[in-house]
Amino acid sequence: MFNDLKNKMIVVTGASSGIGWYCVEALRAEGAGVLAVGRNEEQLRVLKEKTGCDIVVADLTQQSGLDAVERELGEVDGLVNCAGLALLEPAAEVTADAFDQMMVVNARATALMSRLVAQRMIDQGCGGAIVNVSSQAALASLHDHLGYSASKAAMDAMTRVQCAEWGPHNIRVNSVNPTVTLTPMAKVGWSDPVKAEGMLSRIPLGRFAEPEEVVQPILFLLSQASSMISGIVLPIDGGFTAG
Repeated sequence: MFNDLKNKMIVVTGASSGIGWYCVEALRAEGAGVLAVGRNEEQLRVLKEKTGCDIVVADLTQQSGLDAVERELGEVDGLVNCAGLALLEPAAEVTADAFDQMMVVNARATALMSRLVAQRMIDQGCGGAIVNVSSQAALASLHDHLGYSASKAAMDAMTRVQCAEWGPHNIRVNSVNPTVTLTPMAKVGWSDPVKAEGMLSRIPLGRFAEPEEVVQPILFLLSQASSMISGIVLPIDGGFTAG
């Protein structure tokens, strides 16, 4: 579908599970080279065996993790920032530890990983594309999501700044903001019909997203099909944020 991604090199963080895993599979199916970054070595090795991607085991909250990625980074055409953490707490019970952990993983690691890749793109002189995987929680109120929402809203704010600063280097930066996406972990977490109905009742399409429904817009934003799109925050939520 996105033929221009063939032979491009894309870095995907958070690749050992969830949306990141599915992104690697889809990119490899398009013929792209992928450097898959994650903390779970066992899962990354399974992904490498399945798709033929390159892997880096790294904790992006640590400088040593960023250094590990930099050592393996050759020419790069795109980045998908999927690494994320959700620790849900009511607003009246929010803790400094959980809040700080989410800001470090969701916001700071994204900022530093993007800086690393953007600098490589600038040195190459050929531009590129970055997609930050944010959340509908950045755009609408969700109970127990204060810290998570703040960290994802920070990602969206960074997207706009990165777009403005790196655009002159032909680097496009966009966010995607999915609703609940039915990865294996999410299927377990949202298996309670009562819990699920509370969210589904706010989604006009009446269902959660399938992984490919999030991955395909990400690939679109990496490809030349979106060559004039930069700085957007794209809800992938079945209309949740339209209400």
